[in-house]
Amino acid sequence: MAVEPLIFELSKPGRRGVRFPAAEVPEAELPAELQRTELNWPEVSEIDVIRHFTRLSQKNHAIDINMYPLGSCTMKYNPKINEAVARYPGFARLHPYQPESTVQGALELMYELQEMLGEISGFDAVTLQPAAGAHGELTGCLIMRAYHAERGDTQRTKMLIPDSAHGTNPATARMAGFTVVTVPSDARGNCDIDRVRELVGPDTAGLMITNPNTLGLWDEHIQEIVDLVHQAGGLVYNDGANFNAILGIARPGDLGIDIMHYNLHKTFSTPHGGGGPGSGPVGVRAELAAYLPGPVVRRVEGATPRYEWHQPEKSIGRIHTFHGNFGMHVRAYTYIRMHGEEGLRQVSEDAVLNANYLMARLRERYEIAYDRSCMHEFVATGNRQKKQGVRTLDIAKRLLDFGVHPPTTYFPLIVPEALMIEPTETESKESLDNFADAMLRIADEAETNPEYVKSAPHTTEYKR
Repeated sequence: MAVEPLIFELSKPGRRGVRFPAAEVPEAELPAELQRTELNWPEVSEIDVIRHFTRLSQKNHAIDINMYPLGSCTMKYNPKINEAVARYPGFARLHPYQPESTVQGALELMYELQEMLGEISGFDAVTLQPAAGAHGELTGCLIMRAYHAERGDTQRTKMLIPDSAHGTNPATARMAGFTVVTVPSDARGNCDIDRVRELVGPDTAGLMITNPNTLGLWDEHIQEIVDLVHQAGGLVYNDGANFNAILGIARPGDLGIDIMHYNLHKTFSTPHGGGGPGSGPVGVRAELAAYLPGPVVRRVEGATPRYEWHQPEKSIGRIHTFHGNFGMHVRAYTYIRMHGEEGLRQVSEDAVLNANYLMARLRERYEIAYDRSCMHEFVATGNRQKKQGVRTLDIAKRLLDFGVHPPTTYFPLIVPEALMIEPTETESKESLDNFADAMLRIADEAETNPEYVKSAPHTTEYKR
């Protein structure tokens, strides 16, 4: 397959893609030090440019092309209605320095999004400022630190983190100044409750748990874990990366969780990847609302309600320029309003159904790390294939030949040769079967022709 030429290689002297109109102001001579005698720009026509970048886009993988089953990432389809609404001039052409009186519609949307996220999760107050999940984690950790400092609990320096938590949690806790204490998993993939009992104490600032966890499992001891941490005087942070599994089914706030971030770019279908922009709002219970980064939007009642910026009394301060990634707020708001209460619950029910269906189809040929009913994702392993000399990396590379993006590999770290698979709710049964058939065929090839798998991919633009 031919490699796409660089745009400079398409250049031909004298070709132009843009013709500028005559200047409407008098010409002026530039100072000599600002002039350049040579500009190394490609000379190409408009059609050359369009075809070049269209061809490049077709060589890349995307959720609009085929399945993208990255475990722990919820690479679901982004509805195009979200994009249309985010491009409304009244949203897209705003400036964050505009007076409140000129942006009441945007403030109303942000206020309602805060309220909806709080209602869906069981929290009393929400900030939309954080720009991503890990940014939300940092916000939560800083809130914990401020809360304990105000109470004089300066000895609370330890953060308990299960080994099945999201990978950024330990780094985030360290950035906030805490000492990380790892809690192992038990034989069923839960956070080991006996170790939690041993570890909690007067030096415990909190526990950061991902529930459902990165093994794709609901922690069977979650209520007892929360109670143990609270009895010790600590706070519980829930990493909301896997919220896609429990919408309309369970509310973390109802379980006693104190703080949680939401990944709008996972659960609520705003674009994901490519370096952003993401969005990781944070919800808290009432006692912690005063510590939220500000400003947040509040509603002022009256004959005609209005919306204004508000700085919480004990705020940890601003953690994002302006007010967060507003375009992502518009997309998430649209997604929630389009689905409604029943639709959001169906999102999670379908995500869980799809994951369990795939796990059932693959169980006979791939080892399942924790073989019990999963939530929105599950962890298979390449341990059986490794005996034939085929590693998880080889399986992932071979999947590219079927036009499917590989699942997350070698994570979570506690599972050797991990294949972390999350189909999301937006994939049809036909799409799931196509993926399962490819995985089963690769399992056959690992036994009959392992070298072919180990030299994959064979049909992609770039090989190993």
